[in-house]
Amino acid sequence: QVQLVESGGGLVQAGGSLRLSCAASGRTFSRYAMGWFRQAPGNEREFVAAISYRDSSYRDSSTYYTDSVKGRFTISRDNAKNTVYLQMNSLKPDDTAVYYCAAYNGLGSPSRNQYQYHYWGQGTQVTVSS
Repeated sequence: QVQLVESGGGLVQAGGSLRLSCAASGRTFSRYAMGWFRQAPGNEREFVAAISYRDSSYRDSSTYYTDSVKGRFTISRDNAKNTVYLQMNSLKPDDTAVYYCAAYNGLGSPSRNQYQYHYWGQGTQVTVSS
């Protein structure tokens, strides 16, 4: 079992930055692929970014982003702290949503498919004003 707790959301002006954190419980965090999803009012939940598990060879993790955040958002993980981050720069009003952290135990490239993720956090609100 993995429990996920997000933090770092808030209100920011367009062009500003926020860093979301997702703290995970459990001793096998490094084996989990991690993802960030978001859901705006009236919209379905959508993929934002994902990062693969970190294997024992310490190769860099694979990362994927939805097109709308490429070049602005960066996902990273610190296995020593059981934490995954989403650094969000150049924020736009369209980025306003509840952001969710998610995880699944799997190898290979991280999934963009929310139904593959078994564990979810409670979400954190990000509001970008124009």
